[in-house]
Parts: sequence; C-alpha cells; structure tokens
Amino acid sequence: MIDEELLKILACPLDKAPVELRGDRIVCTKCGRRYPIRDGIPVMLIDEAETP
Repeated sequence: MIDEELLKILACPLDKAPVELRGDRIVCTKCGRRYPIRDGIPVMLIDEAETP
C-alpha cells in the first residue's frame, strides 16, 4: 500500500516523530495520531488525523 522508503522519510506534522503503518492508517509513534491514506496517498494533515 505505502512504499517502505516513503515511510522512512515521513514524520508526524505535529511533533516530528517517526510514523509507522498500522492497517490502513499511518500512526505517529509518539502522540499516537492516526493519519488516513486515500487512494494510496498519505494525508498528513493534523486536522485530518484521528486522535488516540
């Protein structure tokens, strides 16, 4: 779904922490916000994130 190389360079826009793929969401390893993936594109907007 999401390329591993892309995941390595992505970071949470809120706290700049690394993210990881969990199911159909990209999840921040620090704050736990879950960012959606739409049509194969990560939507890394704080307003679009689901809070833990």
